[in-house]
Amino acid sequence: MIDSHCHFDFDVFQPDRLQVWRRCMESGISNLIIPGVCKSQWRPLAVLVDSHPGWYAAAGIHPWWVAKETGPSGGFADAAQLGLALAEHLSQNHCIAVGECGLDAAVDTPIEIQKAVFKAQLEVASELKLPLILHVHRAHNELIKLLKQFHLPRGGVVHAFSGSEQLAMDYWKMGFYLGVGGTITYTRAAKTRHTVSQVPLESLVLESDAPDMPLSGRQGQRNSPENLPLIAAELAKLRAVPLQEIADKTRINTEMLFSL
Repeated sequence: MIDSHCHFDFDVFQPDRLQVWRRCMESGISNLIIPGVCKSQWRPLAVLVDSHPGWYAAAGIHPWWVAKETGPSGGFADAAQLGLALAEHLSQNHCIAVGECGLDAAVDTPIEIQKAVFKAQLEVASELKLPLILHVHRAHNELIKLLKQFHLPRGGVVHAFSGSEQLAMDYWKMGFYLGVGGTITYTRAAKTRHTVSQVPLESLVLESDAPDMPLSGRQGQRNSPENLPLIAAELAKLRAVPLQEIADKTRINTEMLFSL
């Protein structure tokens, strides 16, 4: 299996990162994709994945970090400068995607500022022909409108998808896969559980979002990529198919999406 979204470079994994990775491999997880969230993280992440075969890096500006990266107190004067720096980093380092990037209407940063930064990253993805790792929260309509303004030959993935079956199909038809994580282990997440049981299996990839998005019954604990088989097992149960089919197909999907 491949964990298509794991923040394995975060400091919370520093004390036991290699031990966790060893347990991952023992449980059938062969690869991790680690998104970038802010400029200061890009280079250390690139160095980290260079020393671990099977780990892959992406680079982007997460909506939660937009305010810190732009404006008078940030590292970039404007979104255009950010885009140039991102394109340079992606070109000089082995990164397989642009992201994590997108829109989040639940944070204080004005949505128009988020849109400017997101558009700069869409331009980079279009120019470099890289897939996107998307974060979207309470802003699907705005995000989809922006996606339609750009030629995105590689599409991408909607991380932590939790919308309706119709919304899922709208993204899939646009060339975007759907990230399936710990949310589906909660019985109260009825809409998400229904959606992932009905959409084509060809549209789904597995993700842990570790150290976030803990599974049901493990709230308050550090999430780990080694929990990915539990997510796969729940997806197999919801779709009434063998676990091996989920493991095999989601791996193929992830390899196709990121050209691994």
